[in-house]
Amino acid sequence: MLNGIGNISYLGAATLFILSLRGLSHPSSARRGNLYGVTGMVIAVLATLLITGGEGMQIALAAALIGGGVGAVLARRVEMTQMPQLVAVLHSFVGLAAVLIGFTNYLSPAAHEGVQRTIHQTEIYIGAFIGTVTFTGSIVAFLKLQGTVSGKPLVLPARHLLNLAALLVCIALGVRFVSVPAGPDGVVALLAMCAIAAALGVHLVMAIGGADMPVVVSMLNSYSGWAAAATGFMLDNDLLITTGALVGSSGAILSYIMCRAMNRSFLSVIFGGFGTAAASSGAAVEGEVVPTSVDEVGALLRDAAEVVIVPGYGMAVAQAQSTISEITRRLGALGVRVRFGIHPVAGRLPGHMNVLLAEAKVPYDIVLEMDEINDDFSNTDVVLVIGANDIVNPGALEDASSPIAGMPVLEVWKARTVVVSKRSMATGYAGVENPLFYKENTRMLFGDAKGSVDALLKHLEAA
Repeated sequence: MLNGIGNISYLGAATLFILSLRGLSHPSSARRGNLYGVTGMVIAVLATLLITGGEGMQIALAAALIGGGVGAVLARRVEMTQMPQLVAVLHSFVGLAAVLIGFTNYLSPAAHEGVQRTIHQTEIYIGAFIGTVTFTGSIVAFLKLQGTVSGKPLVLPARHLLNLAALLVCIALGVRFVSVPAGPDGVVALLAMCAIAAALGVHLVMAIGGADMPVVVSMLNSYSGWAAAATGFMLDNDLLITTGALVGSSGAILSYIMCRAMNRSFLSVIFGGFGTAAASSGAAVEGEVVPTSVDEVGALLRDAAEVVIVPGYGMAVAQAQSTISEITRRLGALGVRVRFGIHPVAGRLPGHMNVLLAEAKVPYDIVLEMDEINDDFSNTDVVLVIGANDIVNPGALEDASSPIAGMPVLEVWKARTVVVSKRSMATGYAGVENPLFYKENTRMLFGDAKGSVDALLKHLEAA
């Protein structure tokens, strides 16, 4: 009876998880998607406790209270700009959980014999391998996003051969792990594999450059899903298998979509090496930087018929999205048509800019993706770039020696005037010089993005 109710609950939870993924695909339905996901998880946890008949209930509830408390504190303290780091850390938790469950499952009294035992041992080994790579890779991703570790790729000699050798050794250890009886020999093989997989996870992410970090985050999301699915096979839990497969496949699809948006091969990102120091030199940038003032920018915006705003990570750091939203409404009241251009990898997390603008109550219908807005720049009077750099770099299309060569970008330089709000002339996360700053139709509005847009709003209100 309990198993029947539990299975029906699992089916309902799985359905809610699918609806959650669908809802999260667009800012207008993201809140609903989150609600579906939370509801599905509550049902899943309660159903699991019901199926176990209350065994270990006290420990499970204590862990849930501690975890819920930590989650509540993080939800209040973590800024939107820190969400990529938080996501990376959460992925590492999933990987570590898969490893710990694998060891626990292996050390438990044997419940499988013959072929079933071989299959079960294989499930444990694969789950621990994926979990270890996910754990260490996510930690490195967190450190890179946090700035603790340099965003430049670590390119070792013969790095691909090193990765292949590590994989082959792990396969050899896996054959031994499955063939020996449960005991110390198996534990040694499992520990040795985890040590090699840990180094492999570190090396894979260290070899990926800063410009590709949004892809890395979604890739690690996929890894964590497959680790969860492997754990589901270990525990014979259908819902965990289904949920892990959903997360793993959706993360892989998102990574592929983002790679296409960056004109990158998925495998070239996964195996790293993008943005090496040798390639990052590119062609010398020539021209003169023309600074501007808030008054001049305000006059340009008031006199324009068409304005496009391009937000970047600098806007997120400055928390300037609410002021930008007010500027949009003010310009609309003056008869200016304002739209937003969003690059697929703007910020350091997929959909980062969309979430920020939705939070600031910017209408969804004026927030356009790169493919929707690029053809309109030639008919745009003013483009206002707020804290963006690499995603508006013409070198991607004009300089074959640039490390971001071939990456589709927002072609803002085609507009009549481009205003770039930026602290300084420093390069973006990819470490690449931006020729946009030196073009004749570009004006540089130096200063903190929040201070600049606040002053710009006051100027427009006073006009």
